[in-house]
Amino acid sequence: MAFGRFERTPTPAPMSEINVTPLVDVMLVLLVIFIITSPLMLSAIQLDLPKTHNRATASVAQAIKISVNAKGDIYLADQALDLPSLSTQLLDLAAQARASKAAALPEVQLKADVQVPYGRVVEVMDAAQRAGLTRIGFVTAPKAAFAKP
Repeated sequence: MAFGRFERTPTPAPMSEINVTPLVDVMLVLLVIFIITSPLMLSAIQLDLPKTHNRATASVAQAIKISVNAKGDIYLADQALDLPSLSTQLLDLAAQARASKAAALPEVQLKADVQVPYGRVVEVMDAAQRAGLTRIGFVTAPKAAFAKP
């Protein structure tokens, strides 16, 4: 028995390069994700809301109640008014509150129907703010509880 050596074909030399194609693919995907999401982060409104464990303590007697129905009609304490009359009434109410030396001006409680255009609500808010009534609350109805089957 002879142990001989057979002719071998030369094997290729080991590759000494790093394949960067997968790395470039991942980086491009991350870049696209960053480009898409960065404008969303910049346009978000940052709010620092007050934190409380108690309910609001404003009494109902001090609140000015304004309602706007689906047609856009404005009511101040169940009295129908147009926008200029509302502005005049709110100016009078604010002047009365200042004359009585109240600790704070009364809060405006605004009830608006779901169908009311946003512009109409803004007009009512603007009338209140021009009268100096800056505390405006939006009155809503509670959502129905989710019924379990």
